Order: sequence, then structure tokens, then C-alpha cells
Amino acid sequence: MMARRGILWLFLAVAVLAVLAFVTAQRIGMSQLDLRLDQSLILTARAVESEIERFRSLPAVAAEDARIRDAIRAPESPAAIDAANRYLETLVRHTGATHLYLMDAQGRTLAASNWDQADSFVGQDYGFRPYFTDALANGRGGFYAIGVTTRLPGYFLSTLIEGGARGPGVLVVKIDLMPLQQTWASARSSTALADADGVVFLSGDPSWLYRPLRLLGSQAQARLAEQRTYDGTDPASAAPLLVGAADAFALRDGVGRMMRVRTADIPGEGWQLLAAGPVAPVQGAAAAWALAVAVLALIAAGVAKIQRQRRQLVALRLRQSDLLEEKVTERTRALAREIEARRQTEASLRSAQEVLVHSEKMAALGRMSAAIVHEISQPLAAMEATLAAAEMSLPQGDTARTATRIETARGLIRRMQRTTKHLKTFSRKEPNTLDVIALAAPVENALELVQPRARAVGVYPTSSGGTEPVLVRAGAVRLEQVCVNLLLNALDAVDGRADGAVSIGITTTGPEARITVQDTGAGIAPDHLKRVAEPFFSTKESGEGLGLGLAISQAIIAEFGGRIEIKSTLGVGTTVTVILPRAQSGQEAAE
Repeated sequence: MMARRGILWLFLAVAVLAVLAFVTAQRIGMSQLDLRLDQSLILTARAVESEIERFRSLPAVAAEDARIRDAIRAPESPAAIDAANRYLETLVRHTGATHLYLMDAQGRTLAASNWDQADSFVGQDYGFRPYFTDALANGRGGFYAIGVTTRLPGYFLSTLIEGGARGPGVLVVKIDLMPLQQTWASARSSTALADADGVVFLSGDPSWLYRPLRLLGSQAQARLAEQRTYDGTDPASAAPLLVGAADAFALRDGVGRMMRVRTADIPGEGWQLLAAGPVAPVQGAAAAWALAVAVLALIAAGVAKIQRQRRQLVALRLRQSDLLEEKVTERTRALAREIEARRQTEASLRSAQEVLVHSEKMAALGRMSAAIVHEISQPLAAMEATLAAAEMSLPQGDTARTATRIETARGLIRRMQRTTKHLKTFSRKEPNTLDVIALAAPVENALELVQPRARAVGVYPTSSGGTEPVLVRAGAVRLEQVCVNLLLNALDAVDGRADGAVSIGITTTGPEARITVQDTGAGIAPDHLKRVAEPFFSTKESGEGLGLGLAISQAIIAEFGGRIEIKSTLGVGTTVTVILPRAQSGQEAAE
């Protein structure tokens, strides 16, 4: 079943390739045929134009002769008419034109080159011809038709002659274009020339002569009949040459063969030149290409089938050894993965143990700090009271220098008291309740707490903020802890930099309050910036930090309903923004 299906698919693919080859070859053949036809059109159009141009100026030149003008001025004079007849006869003999004749303003022929022949034009009325009316209206005219007197086709060129006693005259030359048709016929060239109505009047194929390219409309039929263009023929009843729609490019010749058609316009004449070539040779070549492609595809498929069977035999022989080697390799990789997993687990356990030990140390240090603060707060209070009493008990007239020193000592003690107060508050566990607080208080307390670190670094943080209090719902101690952590990180970033600077500011943006801590440190690398808030991740040197500060800060701010945004540029610095929702009013604090 599978083999039968494969054979069906093979023949389907071969058929598709053959069709594609046929279409491609046919398009290429048609393009080459069109190119040959276009080149033939260019040469033929030049031949037609040159044949007409040979005689285009002949009527105007002949009209300048005195004999022609005498005949116009005195048409009743036999001598003038005879002189004009003989002059026109001489011009025809020397120029090779078919006929030359002179008409008065009513279209009646006064003189002609065939004046002495049985089919003479003299006395004939050709006022219905377009070349006569066009000459009167525009000064010149041109028209191809079958002669009503001679029954011979030709191209009529006319020119207007002014100055007649009874009105102007028209001089006409008739050109025989049949040599072109004979040349096309002898060369067996399927070339034709059609007028503005699409009626073929010259053709290398006699079966095309006086047939329309497409069906003639009623107006065109009436115009051809009125002008007697093709007198003695009936183009309206002849079958159209072109096959199919109005934009078709094909026709059938006299024996029914399909022909490819290309067209070109003859400038200034309104004619259309056609060149046709048989389609059968192109289709035969395309069919040959399709057959060749199908045979080659079948041969290629057979060769591929043989090669595939050979490869299958070789693969079958090597399969057992390959399977064994794959099993050994897979087992080796599994053992390597187990060893690596065990190593990673042991490393994680050691890291977790170190973190726990360090966390316990920090917790013990915090408890010890609280005890130390408690122990030194009372002696500091006693010292401040003693100095106050000493200042009050100074005898009258004592120098101001002693009082100044006592006041300085009291100031230092008060500063130590504020620091111990902040440490006691910072170490005390805060309840999880949220209150409406002003942001300025925790920011100022945090600045006091980081002063020792700022003095060690040599950079003192600056603060900014508006005069109006900015209220948020948060825990004062935990918010102070976040600010201390961000300030310490900023001071660590500018440590050792000559142009280091740290600032903290409070701003508002709509319903949000912002605490912004900015430093001019080295910045954070983009790949590290995505991980700085992860627990135990730190960019500091080994042993200088646990990597928990930002993680804890984010958890605290998230509990307050806010968020932390971090932006950093290498070599420029880092900006950390704490964003909290603003409290609406004092009534909300009461609630």
C-alpha cells in the first residue's frame, strides 16, 4: 500500500514538473516570438512612413506652379486647363506617383494627370472624400480608399490652394501602396495595415484583406458607406480577425492556425500595423521541453531510489554498532548530569549554611546593638544634665570661652542621644499596621543614621523636597529601614570616587509620592540590573553584603502598595525610586 502511494506521488510530482516546464517554455517562446514580431513592426513601420513621406510634399510643391494657379483662376479657359493637364502628367511620369489631379472648391476635378485616358478624373466629383473636406478645413488631408473611378486602391494626399476666382482649389496626389503588400506576400510575412476603424486595407495574407479586426459599430459602417472608402467590398459582413475579447492578441489565419499578434501605431496617419506569427511551433517546443523534463525527472527518481536502497543497506549494517555506541554515550551523559547535579546541590547547601550563619550573626549583632544603646543612653543623659548644671553654676564674670566649650560638649552629647534614639527605634520590631505618615520624618531619620558611613566615605547626602507635607499610608520604621538601605547602597557606590555625590528627594506625581535616591557611582551592568532585587544576589565584593537589602526593601514597599524602580547607566550612576500611593486626607488617617 505504501509503495503504491509512493508511486502515485512520484507520477504526480513528474506531472507537475512537466506542466511547469511546458508553461515556462511557452512563456519564453512567446516572449521570443513577440520580440521578433516587434522588430518586424519597427522595420515595416519605417518602410510605410518612408513610402508616404516621398510624396507628402508633392501636392504643395506642385501647387506653386503658375499653370496650376492659372487653372484655378480661370477654370473656363481651355488653354489653362490643357497646360495644367500636361504639367500634372509630366509630374506623374517623373515622380512615380499614381495620379495627380486638381479640384475646385466644390470637389469637381478640373485637371488630372490621366486627362487623356478612358478612366480620366476630369469632370468627376470627389467632394464626398475626406481628403477633400480635410484640405478645405485644415489645409491638408490624407485618406486611403479604393478609387471610385479606377477601382484601384491608393493613398490620397491633398493640399489647399488659395487665390482662385471662384474660391480655393485642392491638389491631390494618389500613391500606390500595393508594392508594400506584394513585398509582404512574397516574403510570406503575416503583416497587415488597418485604418482607424480597424479595417485591414493592406495585407501579406490575402484572406485578411478588407476584414475588420473586431466587429464594426453602426457609426463606423455608416461612415464607410458614406465616404465609399472600400467601394465594392463589404467589411461590415466579414468575420473579425482577432479572436476573443477586445484586448485579445491572437487571430486565425486562412487555414485556421492560431497566430500571435503584435501591433504598432503609424504616427500621424491613425493607422495600426499588425505583425503575426504562428503559435504552433512555440507550443510544440514547449511540449518537447515538458516531455524532456518528465523523462529526466523519472530517470532522476530511479537513480535516487537506487541510491536510497544502497544507503539503507549500509545503514542497516551499521545500525547495531551505532545503537550500542548511543547507549554508552547516553549512560555517560546521565552519569555526568548526576555528578553535576550533586555538586550543585552541595554548593547550594554550603551557600545556604553560610547565609544562615551570617544572618544569625547579624541578628545577634542587632540585639547586642539594642542592648548597648540602652546601656549608654542613661550615662549620656546624665552627662548632658551635669554639663547643663555646670553651665548654670558658672560664677559671674567667668570667661565666655568656658561656656562655649560646655555648650559644644552638650551639643555632641545631644547628637549621640539622637543617634542612639534612632538605633533603638530601628532595632525595635514594628507592628504590621499601616498609618498615615509624612515622608519627611523617615527620610530625615535615615539621613541621621547614615551619617557615620557618610563621614567614612567623605560624601554627605543632600536632601530636597517641597514645604508641603507628603502623606502616605506606611510603617514609619520599615520605611526608614528602606531609606537607610538605599542610602547605604548609594554611599557604597560612590566610595573612592573623587566626584561622588548622593542625593535623596521627595516629589509627587498625581496620586503618587516618590522618594528618589540618586548617586554618581559606577552604575550597574545591564545583565546585573535585571537581578539586583533577587535574594542573595550582590554586585559587591565577596563578603561585603548578603544581597538581601533590595529584596527586603521591595517586599516592604510592596506591602505598602507601592513599587521600586531602578535605572542605571554604566559610568554615570544609579537612580532608585520608591513609589507609594498618596494618602487623601486626615479623615483617612482617623479611619
